[in-house]
Amino acid sequence: MLAYLRGRIVVKNADSAVIETSGVGYEVFFCAPSLEALGPEGSPVETHIAESISMYGGTALYGFLSLEEKRLFDLLRDAVPNTGAKKALDYLGKAVKSMPDFTAAVAAKDLKRLTAIFGFTAKTADKLIAALKDKLPEAGQAAGAGFGAASGVYVQAINALTALGFRAGEARAAVEAAAASAGPAATAETIIRQALRALSPG
Repeated sequence: MLAYLRGRIVVKNADSAVIETSGVGYEVFFCAPSLEALGPEGSPVETHIAESISMYGGTALYGFLSLEEKRLFDLLRDAVPNTGAKKALDYLGKAVKSMPDFTAAVAAKDLKRLTAIFGFTAKTADKLIAALKDKLPEAGQAAGAGFGAASGVYVQAINALTALGFRAGEARAAVEAAAASAGPAATAETIIRQALRALSPG
């Protein structure tokens, strides 16, 4: 079983990257935040791998920038009912914005936080809580991945904007754009200021 790849990015597609190692190119699927974090074509890359066999007999490779990402993907795929590899990757793409906060929200059975902050539907959030509430590590043990800002900054910024009256969806989109622009060391205050400028251009 393939578990790890180190090489360079040959091609980046909308949802995957072709990684060349030892003269062989492997197409690897990533969640959106991780794919963006890989860097441009030609960049060196190291990724943990999970294999998934489809109902048609083909094998797909899924990549993760940390073991924490891979473990959460495995848990989502194996523990959440009716969740295949592609759906688990979609869920992971939302959770990696702040994995400690995702873990805390599931443990607290915080439906509102999962829908407003992470963008899950109410039905999916209910399903995640039921399946994962006793299986995730303690929130303090979960390492953040994917979202560049420090753990908790994303949630602080969203909460501040929704408290000002912005809808959760538009606040989330503005914070994601602001965080991507501000860089990994950005504070919540910096992200909030940039998001407010985008939300209130006048």
